[in-house]
Order: sequence, then C-alpha cells, then structure tokens
Amino acid sequence: MNKYLKYLLAALAGTATLCILLIVIASLLLNPNDYKPQIVQMVKEQKQRNLSLAGDIKLAFFPKLGLDLGQATLSEFRGDKEFASVESARLYLSWWPLLKQELVVDQVRIEGLRANLVRFKNGATNFDDLLKKEAEEDSKQLSFDIKSVLVEKSTLSYHDKMAGRQFSASEINLKTGRLANTIPTEAVAEFSLKSETPQIDAQIHLSTGLTFDLEAKHYGVKGLNLAITGEAAGISKLTAGLKGDLELDRTADTLLVENLSLAVAGKKGTDDIDCTLTVPRFQWLANKIASDAIALVAKIEPSEGGKSALNLTARIPSLAGDRQSFKASKLTVELNGKQPEGKYQGQLTSQLSGSLDDKQFALANLKGNLTASNKKMLAGALKLDINGSAQLDLKRESVALNLTSLLDESTIKLRAGAIPFSKPHLTLDLDIDRIDADRYLPKKSKKSEEQAEKPLDFNILKTLNAGGKVRIGSLKLYNLKTSNLRLDFKAGSGQLDVKPLAAELYGGTMNGSISLQAEGPRIIAQQTISGVNIGPLLQDGLDKDILEGRGSLNFDLRAAGGTVGEMKKSMQGKGNLNLRDGAVKGFNIAGKLREAKVMLGKLTGEKTQAADMQEKTDFSELTASFDIKQGVAHNKDLAAKSPLLRLSGNGDIDIGADMVNYLVRATVVASLEGQGGKELVSLKGLTVPVRIAGPMGATKVTLDFNALVGESVQQGIKTRVTDPLKEGIKGLFR
Repeated sequence: MNKYLKYLLAALAGTATLCILLIVIASLLLNPNDYKPQIVQMVKEQKQRNLSLAGDIKLAFFPKLGLDLGQATLSEFRGDKEFASVESARLYLSWWPLLKQELVVDQVRIEGLRANLVRFKNGATNFDDLLKKEAEEDSKQLSFDIKSVLVEKSTLSYHDKMAGRQFSASEINLKTGRLANTIPTEAVAEFSLKSETPQIDAQIHLSTGLTFDLEAKHYGVKGLNLAITGEAAGISKLTAGLKGDLELDRTADTLLVENLSLAVAGKKGTDDIDCTLTVPRFQWLANKIASDAIALVAKIEPSEGGKSALNLTARIPSLAGDRQSFKASKLTVELNGKQPEGKYQGQLTSQLSGSLDDKQFALANLKGNLTASNKKMLAGALKLDINGSAQLDLKRESVALNLTSLLDESTIKLRAGAIPFSKPHLTLDLDIDRIDADRYLPKKSKKSEEQAEKPLDFNILKTLNAGGKVRIGSLKLYNLKTSNLRLDFKAGSGQLDVKPLAAELYGGTMNGSISLQAEGPRIIAQQTISGVNIGPLLQDGLDKDILEGRGSLNFDLRAAGGTVGEMKKSMQGKGNLNLRDGAVKGFNIAGKLREAKVMLGKLTGEKTQAADMQEKTDFSELTASFDIKQGVAHNKDLAAKSPLLRLSGNGDIDIGADMVNYLVRATVVASLEGQGGKELVSLKGLTVPVRIAGPMGATKVTLDFNALVGESVQQGIKTRVTDPLKEGIKGLFR
C-alpha cells in the first residue's frame, strides 16, 4: 500500500513541479502559447517522450500563481504511441511558501485523464523512467501542502503481459481533503472496473481517512470502507465490502491491522453465497507476528429457496511467531448441510504453520470426519475418516495433499498436487484396497429410466491439465466386479487418455485404453478381454442372460454425440468374439429339430415363437467378427460347433435401436449316443435356417420348415412319415 501511495504522491509532486516549470517559463515569456515548440522540445530531450499541447495554456499571477492547461498528450518512452492524455488540468499555488521551498497548493483539478499502463513479460513497465529520481544531493527536500485534489471523468488501463491479465478503470472520480504531512484527511474515490481475464465488471466505491508522515515513513488508514458491486470471480449480483483500520511504520517495521472485516455476497450459478471474514487484531512488530482469533463464516443455499443449504465455519484462535516461522494454536473447520434427500456434517482440525519469508504454509497432522445420509443413495449413508497433511508454496505456486482415509470399509490413499496456479497441472496418485462404488450411486428406478437422456458434458476437458494413476485391489461398479485394476491417465488439450486400462475380471483379464475428447464429444475405446467367463460378465454388466462360455472379446470402437443414445447410434469400429464350451440362450435348435423329425409330415412354412431363456443351444466352439458402422454391428462369419450341429450365420445387431436381426443356419452332423443324437440320424446333413429378430431381451425365433421339408424329401425322409403323425403336431410353436 505504501508503495502505491508513494507513487501517487510522487506523481502529484511531479505534476506540480512540471506545472511550476511551465508557469515560470510562461511568466517570463508573457504568452506561453507562443513557446509551445520549446516546451515540447524540452520534454523530448529530458524524458525522451513526445508532448503534444493542443489546448491553450493560461497563467494567473495574483493573488496566487496559477496554471490552466488545456488538452495535452504524452507519448510512450521513445515512441509515438499515446501513454497518457488529459482534457484539462488546473493548479494554483501560494507565492510566499514557494519561496521557502514549500509547495502550498490551493487545488489540483484534473479532468479527462487517460493513461495506459503496461507491465512487460520481463517485469519492466512503461512508466519506469518516470519514477526515476533525479540526483539532487545539494537540494533540500521540497515539502508540500495541498488543500484538495479533484480528478474527474478519467480512465486508467493496465495490461499485465507477464501474468496475461488486463484491467480497465473508467469514470474515475477522486476527491481528497488537505494533503500534508501528519495532517489527518479524507479521501473518496469511485470508478468502474472491467477485465476479461479474470472476468470482472464491477463498480468500486472507496472512502477512508488518511494520515501520512513522509519523513518518518509512517502511514495510517482509518475507517476504511471499500464497497464492490457487480460481477467478479464468477459471482453475479456481487456485493462485497472491506472495512478496517491499518497503521504502517516502516522505520519501526511495524504493521497494525484492527477491526478488519471482509464480506462477500452474491450468486454463484444457481446458489446464493454469503461469506464473512473477521480479524479483530493483527500485529507485526519488529519481525514478530501476533493475532487475535480469526474467523470465517460461509453459507450457501439455492437462489429459489428450498431444503438445501451448506454452512461452513473456520477458526484460528491465535497466531504467533516471526517472518521465518509462525504457528497457529489450532485450525478448526466445521461444516453441516442439508438436501431434500438427506444431510451431512463434518469437522476438520489441523496444526497450521508457515514461513512468510519463504511463502510456505503447511497443515500437519490433519484429521477430519464426515457423515452423510442420502435417501437416493443405495447404501443410504456413508462415513469418512481422514488423516494426512497439506502444503502450500506460493513461491513455486504449488499445492500438495497427502491423505489416508477410511470410507466405510475401504482404505483410500491419495497423493495429489497442482503447479502452477495460473495454469495448473494436476497430479493424482490414488490407491484403494477395495470398494463397492455402487453403494454410493443413486438407486435405479423405472421412473429415472423413462426420463429423457441427459446431455454428456465433457467441457471440463477443455481446461483440464492433469496426469496420474489409479490402483484398486477390488472394485464393484455398475454391478461389474474387477480386481487388481490399474490405470494411468493424462489430460490436456481437450482430451483425456487412459492407458493402460487393465484389470482381472470373471476369471480372465482385460487390457486396453480409452480416450475422451471434449470436441464432439467423442469416445475412442480399445480393449482385449481374454479368458473371461462371458455369462456372468453379461449378466452383471448388461443384465442380459444370453450367452455362456469362456473365451476372448476384442474391440476397437469410436463414437461421438451429445447423449449416450447418440453415441450408440454413431458407433464405428470392429470387434471379434471367440468362445469355448458354452451355449446361446433363448432357443434349443437341436431340440426343435428332434421334435421336427417326429412331426415332419405336417411341418411346412415358418414357425415362430418367443425366445425362452430356459432353452439353450450348446456349442463347443463359437467365433464371430463384427464390422460396426453407424451403430449397427454386422456379422457375416458366425461359426459354431457342437456334437450334433454345425452353425453358421450372418446378420445385424442395431446397437442404437437395441434390435437384432440375425439368420443362423443349423446343419445336422453325425450324432452322438446319449445326447439325443440318435433321433436326428435321419436328418443328417440337413440345414435349417433359424431367424432371430426383435428387440434385445424380447427376441423372436423363427424356424423355416419349408427348407427342412425340401431337403428331407430329397433324402426320402418324407415317405417314411405316416399320416397319424400329422394330427399329433398341431399347436407346435404356437
């Protein structure tokens, strides 16, 4: 604060000195407007800046020495671009104090000031040259006494290229009382502040009492009252206020802050927030730090009202130490909240320590607990216990977190960090012994299944810059059970890559990768699943009991869309399946053929029946590959073997519409005794088409007996079928 006050006073003194110089020159030359070229040349030689005096210069000599300056413009250092300009400026001085090297100013009035301040990437500014002190070792310091300063309708812009930020203050109005050493005074300022990064659009009003002693380097602020309204930090309808008293003595190296309070209220998204920070007393005395209790109270609740609310309080009873090392007696954070579905409460305690010189802070021996209940959650409640530590390094712009937690029966170890703050790269190392994640997911309901699909939102990937790994000993998620799960991930440039994504599941293994892209959004998945028991996998993962067997499944898929439904309909890629010693559930082709052999004389046309999941067609080997386009998986090389049959087939599985249209050709081969095969001896070599079609989970199975009869006639089977059999097969497949 003292640095900027020093700059302000230096700027005022510099302005006054320049005005005095102009007054002296003008008074000697009678009409200063005739000598504008000489004034411009002097500024060019001394400051290496271009001065333009478009307005008139008016002088007054009695009773006070005065100057009225019209429109003027000053360029950048060694350049032509505008640095600052003013519409008009007025300065009146008392003659007698000036002769004693005392500057007593009746009033400084500036209107329409515009200044463009820049900090370059190397840390230098475009006004460094104006702040350099002239060597005046033999001259006596000039004291000043300004009755008042009035600034109106002014604009100030600041572009920080080093930090990538830009601010603009417009409609600046400033009014002060008397400005003189050791004399208490008042100051009032107001302006509009805007910025793109960070997003700010606010009105600022400041009033305060001021006292300064430049010789003793003592500065005081009494009754500070700063009010901010508008939008900032993602908060709309913002109302913020800062109040308090400050006293700085640079000679004694002391700082005293009293009655400090910061209040922030506004709307964040759909929530109303209200936060207050209070510091009754903070003292810096000759490198020693001491404070009374510091308290933060925050409340968040929905803007439209309701049963949701979050209350948080944080307290530090006292601080003590020095610049190199300080400690807080104890940091305590308490929170409680409620939602329509439940409530939660928790507490966090820790030792707080740090170093102001090193700008490092630490939370050691961090302990916490959280209990929550939620009617929509499958488990209904959870309990979390936390132990660990946290570190903050402002020099390196880094934060680190190391926690060991117990979530119900799960032990969770977490190491996380971020660096730097401006564009943080997040790191995460997560290790969990076992967890049933389904316990903490919402319960499934028919109502939720019928609701419209929610859009997929991958926008977080556009700004996410992260990397890390996850290890889980045993995981249950969406009813799928895996063990020894391991994945490494990397996020950046709008994309999240997970590779490898590996685990053991259902007696086998999986290994592959998955990529999520914000643009689209888009998903790319590659996976090799080997040696798995496919039946329990499909039953748990898809809730579909349609296939048995052990084997492998490989796929390379891509999908894009704003919802899960759109993703399914846009799916592209390839896949293949290879199973052993299993069965296709829903129909028993061999059984139906045995029935058909007995009743063959009456069977013509197509006979259709619903799939019966108690029925199944066994196989010793089954292979198939799929070519997937626009959400439809096409297969043309199904091959399956069993002791009685050989199956081939082709067809489509419409993933987007959840439909099946498949044709299986069943060929009777040499039969085996003891498996009902003897009954099909007479059908050996026959091929019967079997069509499977309809919605997934409600498919219909159609056997084409016209083909069967045609082939049986060729082999002389039909001549051995007697008429009494025709009546006995009525009702079959109805």
